Amino acid sequence: MPEDREALLQHYRDMRADLLATIEGLTDDQLTEATLDGWSVNDHLVHLAAWDEIRAAEVERLSAGHDSAWRLEPGRDEELSALFHDARLGLSVEQAKWELETSRQRLLDAIAAAPERALEPDRYGEAALRSEHEAQHTGWLRRWRTERNY
Repeated sequence: MPEDREALLQHYRDMRADLLATIEGLTDDQLTEATLDGWSVNDHLVHLAAWDEIRAAEVERLSAGHDSAWRLEPGRDEELSALFHDARLGLSVEQAKWELETSRQRLLDAIAAAPERALEPDRYGEAALRSEHEAQHTGWLRRWRTERNY
């Protein structure tokens, strides 16, 4: 059964609003210090942007009538995440925020334009149509911010 389009769009808007509220007020120095299990907040932002890019491409791909291109064996997503981290390490805070904003808009646009068949969750691989991935990162960032008293 297809996802409810409006509920899915709201899900992604709500998760992003929660993430942005969690990092609001942090300085560039705080955003780039690698004190969150070896990652910086900035690293988390570009990581999430990368997954938005993949997810948007999946929605577009399935909307065009093709199959998922992201069917990974269990655990391989961790390897992919490490590769994303290494590839995007050192991006500026300004670029990280741009990546985050533009990749999310691309995802929202893809979902808004998708035909019903592309909103069927079982058609997706590792880049699931509905994901709690961002909420997980937001929780880690919130915990880190509390621990650091930021």
